[in-house]
Amino acid sequence: MTERGEHMDGVRWAFRCGSWMPSRSEWLFAARCVQPEEKDRIGQFVFAKDAKSAMAGRLLLRRFVCERMKIPWSEIRLRRSPRGKPYLAAPLEVSPDSGPTPQAWGFNLSHQGDYAVLAAEPRRQVGVDIMKTTMPGSSSVPEFFRIMTRQFTEYEWRVIQSAGSEHQQLAAFYRHWALKESFIKAIGTGLGFNLQRAEFHLATEPLKEGRVLRQTKMLLDEEEAEDWLFEESLMDPDHHVAVALAPADTLHSTPPPSSLPLPTTFTLLSFRDLIASASPLVEEDPAYWDSFEMKAEAPRRQSDTCSPISL
Repeated sequence: MTERGEHMDGVRWAFRCGSWMPSRSEWLFAARCVQPEEKDRIGQFVFAKDAKSAMAGRLLLRRFVCERMKIPWSEIRLRRSPRGKPYLAAPLEVSPDSGPTPQAWGFNLSHQGDYAVLAAEPRRQVGVDIMKTTMPGSSSVPEFFRIMTRQFTEYEWRVIQSAGSEHQQLAAFYRHWALKESFIKAIGTGLGFNLQRAEFHLATEPLKEGRVLRQTKMLLDEEEAEDWLFEESLMDPDHHVAVALAPADTLHSTPPPSSLPLPTTFTLLSFRDLIASASPLVEEDPAYWDSFEMKAEAPRRQSDTCSPISL
C-alpha cells in the first residue's frame, strides 16, 4: 500500500488495532499524547479492544492535523459536535457541519473489526466507514436480515440476497451498510436519517484487495446524486471500507469530481508511524496502564454488528 505523495492530495490511513498489543511504555506514551478528556473517555471503555481502537483513532487524527495541516501537536485542540463527530477547534476552527474553508480539510474516522481508518480530502466533506463481515452472533442470517429489513430498499435487498452463499450475502450486506454509513457521516445527520432515502447501485467490477472502485452510484430520493463520489476498497478479505466525498458547499468553489486525483488504497501505519510527530501533553499516569492491563480484550462472544463506534 502506498501513500499519495502530494501535500494537498487526499489522505487514506489505517491502523490495525486488532493485532496491536501495546507494551506498558507504548500505552502510557499514547495516553500522554491525547487531550486529557479524550484520555479519560478512552479509559472508561470496558474492553481493551474498544480502548485500543479509540486511542488509535485519536492518534490518527492528531497525526493528520499535525503533518498535513501543519499545526504543532501541542497546539491541536479537538472537540466533538453534538452528534459526536470530531472537529478541529484550535488554533483555527474547522467545523464538521459548516463545510471546510478554502484552506481546510474535511476528515472523518471509523473503527470496527480489526482496523481504525481515517479519510481526509481538501475542501470537501468526507465520511468513512469500515465494516467487518461476520456471522450474526445471536440469530441466523435470514433472521438478521429480517431485523434489518427497513434499512435497505427493495432493490438493495435483491442485490444482497442474490449474492450467493450466506457469507457472500453478508459481505454484500456490510458493503451496502458501509456505503450508507459513509454518506450519513459525511452529511453529519446521524440516526434521524431514513436510510431508504439513499439507494446504492454497486459497480459491476468485483472488489479486490489493492484496488479502489469509484463507480458506485447513489440515488437520493430516487434521483441520481451526481455530485457525490464513493470509494470502495478492501483492507483484507473481511474488511470493507467506503469513503463518501461530496462538495462541502455548492455555493463555493469546489473541484468537480472529475478533477480529483485518482484514488489510492489505504496506507497501513505502524504504531511508530502514529506517534512519529507526537509530543506529550500531560504527565505520565502509571495507574492508566494498571487499569488497561486489567481489561478483558473483548466479550466472550462479541458480535460485530452494524453499530460500529464512529469517531
